[in-house]
Amino acid sequence: MESTPALKNILLERIRKAGRLTFADFMTACLYEPGLGYYTSPGRKVGAEGDFYTSMNVHLMFGRLIAREISRMWEVLGKPESFTIAEAGAGGGQLARDILDTIAETNRSFYNVLTYRLIEKEPTLKEAQQEKLSRHLARLSWSAPEDLAAGRLHFSGCVLSNELIDAMPVHLVEMTPAGLMEVYVTAIDGEFGEMLDEPSTPDLADYLKGNGVTLLAGQRGEINLAATGWLKSVADTLEKGFVMTIDYGYEADELYAPMRKNGTLLCYYQHTTCEDPYTRVGAQDITSHVNFTALVSEGEKHGLRKVWFGEQYRFLLGAGLMEEMLTLEKSGATETELLKTRLALKKLMLPDGGMGDTFRVLIQAKEVEDPRLLCMRDWGKF
Repeated sequence: MESTPALKNILLERIRKAGRLTFADFMTACLYEPGLGYYTSPGRKVGAEGDFYTSMNVHLMFGRLIAREISRMWEVLGKPESFTIAEAGAGGGQLARDILDTIAETNRSFYNVLTYRLIEKEPTLKEAQQEKLSRHLARLSWSAPEDLAAGRLHFSGCVLSNELIDAMPVHLVEMTPAGLMEVYVTAIDGEFGEMLDEPSTPDLADYLKGNGVTLLAGQRGEINLAATGWLKSVADTLEKGFVMTIDYGYEADELYAPMRKNGTLLCYYQHTTCEDPYTRVGAQDITSHVNFTALVSEGEKHGLRKVWFGEQYRFLLGAGLMEEMLTLEKSGATETELLKTRLALKKLMLPDGGMGDTFRVLIQAKEVEDPRLLCMRDWGKF
């Protein structure tokens, strides 16, 4: 599929009027232009019929283990009579269903005081979410991302995101002999091109400095100002509880290492990848790796304390993977079912083609003393 013609024409017209666009503005339109962007247009994005897989599509065990950890969070908070799980970027509702199914099965007292708030930019997904979550309708609530950004939501509980921040619009910068320059999107003979010029905001240089990053001459990198802004909104919304961020990325020193001369920008289309964001405009996903150092430091500014950070496989083990496998084996599952589960978990856990070390989990806490989460377990003591 080529670019969505209407979106391409809109972007070319914007460039004609403004002279150029920041890459962040270009990426925002490609992904979120109302009715035309990748995430705001109808169609399956995730799974076999879409363009990529996420951990939740690999096996429901992923959602079960997150449910175990969130149940622990409820206990840490003293089992309050009101607890909200707010999933930002809830998509079609698969992760929500796996989490709610698990809590309903294993912790009914928690389930009965739980509100699951789905926050999703694509409005047409609500119907699909309602259908997928039909057995849990009494526990559901919906909000738009704008409600979170505007500070209209306030609750205690857990704000959860799974592969959300990697799809937030980023600025592109490049270090040149003249200093830090920003990459702008231009138009040349009806097609998209690039130019370098002074940064559109001093926040870009401040971001690199604040994260201890020095780019080499000729090196490019992405700067996700939207992510730090989003986290501030989350901190303002969350009265007490936790923020769980699951995504692929690195800490700053690794993310901006010299070996990544061209940054981490990547596009997905029908389970293939490419590095050209100017093709298939509106029809392909555009992502960049998450800077977890920035999330930790931004969170600390707003009362979110880092309580755990590590690779996905470590989180899943701590949350109770082995216990879940033992339960499954005792359930009378067939050898074929067990083999299928083991193969799926291999993809979730292992490096070198799996998701085990590429994906990281960051848990931050607000107004919580001594959280003692499952993922923090010292297996000899806890």
